[in-house]
Amino acid sequence: MRVAVGLSGGVDSAVAALLLVRAGHEVTGVTMRLRPGPEAPFRARKGCCGRDEAADIRAAGDVCAALGIPLRVVDRSADFEALVLRYLRDGYAAGTTPNPCVRCNERIKFGTLLEAARSSGLEFDRFATGHYARIEEDGRLGRWLLKRALDAAKDQSYFLYRLSQAQLAGALFPLGGLSKDEVRAAARAAGLPGHDREESQDFGPGGLGDLLGPGSGPGDIVDRDGRIVGRHRGVHHYTIGQRKGLGIAAPAPLYVVEIDAPGNRLVVGPESATLRPSASVRDCVWGPFDVLSAPLEVRAKVRSAGRPVRATVSPLAGGRCRAAFAEPVPAVAPGQSAVFYDGETVVGGGIIEAAS
Repeated sequence: MRVAVGLSGGVDSAVAALLLVRAGHEVTGVTMRLRPGPEAPFRARKGCCGRDEAADIRAAGDVCAALGIPLRVVDRSADFEALVLRYLRDGYAAGTTPNPCVRCNERIKFGTLLEAARSSGLEFDRFATGHYARIEEDGRLGRWLLKRALDAAKDQSYFLYRLSQAQLAGALFPLGGLSKDEVRAAARAAGLPGHDREESQDFGPGGLGDLLGPGSGPGDIVDRDGRIVGRHRGVHHYTIGQRKGLGIAAPAPLYVVEIDAPGNRLVVGPESATLRPSASVRDCVWGPFDVLSAPLEVRAKVRSAGRPVRATVSPLAGGRCRAAFAEPVPAVAPGQSAVFYDGETVVGGGIIEAAS
């Protein structure tokens, strides 16, 4: 096949390209330029928007040179601003905790990036990335199913749950059956440049300061009775359930239990105050079927690193659902994704609109 592989300059995508070349495919590396210029307001940090985008692109070029494949650099900076950064700013301004990686995967990496690459004249049958996840075609259902990676510690299916049937049908995840140690070993054995590069990190609350701008500015931290107990740096630096970084001395640990964006306040309380028995979820998407028509037993994750818990998801009007957890779940943050699993299969998910 002709395969375009998304390269970040890191070891995972490099090994994905290596495996595809060894399998005999016609491979082209594709990497994104997300900064509109050298003066763009990006905090010096690692991740998809690293502290040195030019160095990441050079690293991707080094990998392509080592593998003997071409590299295309595609500018998606305007899309990134319109579809991801604006989404983040609006979400944080409303007091929610949006997930940029989920958004970017759906709209840019598996969306406008591929459209732009094809428009530039690049022809390919599939698009591959270094994500740790698996895709299987279910002939009985006539559906493509997203599944967990075999390495549970590295599984990234949570970030990919919004991919459509068309996106899944055109995608390849060569690392889905490998462990991180196996990937690093393969890179070392092949002598790939950058095999010992530090692993990229996903965005997270508190690491978005320059991307989001000044935000609301400092404000009060109050307890559940409204008493002022401290000051925050701006509500966009915090998320529901956060304990570290509050700067409050108290007899017992305090956690963020509410973000009052209009009032520019954080409400804190004990960890028990973050527990919620259910959540309403909007903008739901589903894998084995198009629409949830009846209650379904699943395992639910409300954070990428969260523990899956048993839950019953029930349909609501307007493409929404209600997730009733078998046990109270901490830190259910509006704006984050709730992702539902049946064993290894991603059943679906959506954006948490409220916890109750």
